[in-house]
Amino acid sequence: MNFILADTETRNNLLPFTFTRPVADIRIGITTIREKWEHYLGKKVSILTEDYLTEKFIAKFASKEDNVIINASVFPSQNVVEQIFLLKKGSGLQGGKTFVACNIGKENLNHSALQSYFDTKIKKIECNSKLEVISNAYDIFSKNDLCIQSDFALLPKKIKSQKLSSSNKLIGNENQLYIEKGAVVEGSILNTSTGPIYIAKDAEVMEGSMIRGPFALCEHSTLKMGTKIYGATTIGPHCKVGGEINNSVIFGYSNKAHDGFLGNAVIGEWCNLGADTNNSNLKNNYSNVKIWNYTRDKFIDTGLQFCGLFMGDHSKCGINTMFNTGTVVGVFANVFGGGFPSKFIPSFSWGGADGFTEYKITKAFEVANAVMKRRSIELSESDQKILKQIFEFTQKYRNRKGSFDND
Repeated sequence: MNFILADTETRNNLLPFTFTRPVADIRIGITTIREKWEHYLGKKVSILTEDYLTEKFIAKFASKEDNVIINASVFPSQNVVEQIFLLKKGSGLQGGKTFVACNIGKENLNHSALQSYFDTKIKKIECNSKLEVISNAYDIFSKNDLCIQSDFALLPKKIKSQKLSSSNKLIGNENQLYIEKGAVVEGSILNTSTGPIYIAKDAEVMEGSMIRGPFALCEHSTLKMGTKIYGATTIGPHCKVGGEINNSVIFGYSNKAHDGFLGNAVIGEWCNLGADTNNSNLKNNYSNVKIWNYTRDKFIDTGLQFCGLFMGDHSKCGINTMFNTGTVVGVFANVFGGGFPSKFIPSFSWGGADGFTEYKITKAFEVANAVMKRRSIELSESDQKILKQIFEFTQKYRNRKGSFDND
């Protein structure tokens, strides 16, 4: 079988993070959704996504084996994967109303035709196991505990964890701590009684840090001195983090290097939070938090009492920035100044509480190139093509009069 992970109708509920990536490349737990599926399937997968993203992400259909399309919003499990392997050509797996996977044989399929094809040409088989699905942006932090736990259980048992150095204090079960070779952890307190702690290769936990699991620190990332981590939190690769963080996910290549609170939040790649940036994650009246939803073009009730900041790729904020509860920031936004900015900040916006202007795309690219160059990475031509299209179809939000703060 040839496996292809596909974006479904839930993709727009995961904006702004799916502006720049398919659903499969969202990091939740220790790994991305794509990496989870590749582990269970035992082979590489390709991606079926929106047309403009095919500049980087291409679906590879096979001509000599059956093509199986899998809903990238569904988390894999051994039971679900076993049912997928049993699918014959023309049959598909669904759980309730959720499309899980279908075998389309040697055919090719456009992304826009997927749901119709499944509804009209596929014989449905009901999935016999409980499905875990990522349906909204806030699921990324809400389900991070579940995903860290399940990813931790998949770590190779043949490769033993490094021993924790005597300069540290461990509270809880040593079996719930996994430190890869090349990682450095010194002078810190690690508590695994509330969940596992994973420290990847070449990551560093500086002295004075306090970590309460579940927690994942990915490759080449750093917890700066005195960092306070409450689980379930994931710091993706190549990040520098300090201050206080609670139940948050940072995808990678982003910095929150100084004091300040980040809670119940999701931060994309190539973001930077200035010193003493804080987000609210609880309303003064303790009511449910509402956030901007791109599909419904309005604020929706999350059903959550705790819900913080959502920031898309390449967005940044200045020192002492304050984000209100449930703020959604698009890609390539630059936020600064006093007071609370709007609760929905469109992509390519420049400003703060006093209002926003359009962030010129040429200037945005200049900054991105400067930031990425520090990591020896370039903003590729395909990236620029994708971002130019995002700039165009987010223009409607920047053209609206007034601020987006009515929740």
